[in-house]
Amino acid sequence: MANEHTHVVQKTAPVPFTVADGTGIEKGAILKMTTPRTASASDGATDILAGISATEKIANDGRRTLGVISGPGDEFVARSSGDITVGDAVTVAASPANHIMRMPEATASNSGLKRLGFALQTVTDAQQTRYKLDMGVTS
Repeated sequence: MANEHTHVVQKTAPVPFTVADGTGIEKGAILKMTTPRTASASDGATDILAGISATEKIANDGRRTLGVISGPGDEFVARSSGDITVGDAVTVAASPANHIMRMPEATASNSGLKRLGFALQTVTDAQQTRYKLDMGVTS
């Protein structure tokens, strides 16, 4: 996969999530969460987010756990889908894969685990941007 998120400031330790043995996940991929505490690669803007994969998971390697970085406070660099302004709440984009996008203002403060974090730079479509991981509701 291309466009993995690059971890540039680490403030928290990865936490273990269950993953399918037959699944391959790249280091730096945005992960979605299902119950019970299971993660897989995100594939859309409506996903409930688990965080960012801390290591690579090779398909059929026998491993059934993966370290996931879920912050808060860790910083990453990722590619944007659409324009993003510094301070915007960001989430996973439905397309292209593993890009981030600005969240609509109406849902940004009441997003549950659909919000990934906050933009630390202003960028236009397809540019690299830095963001702070801060999942969940603040209000």
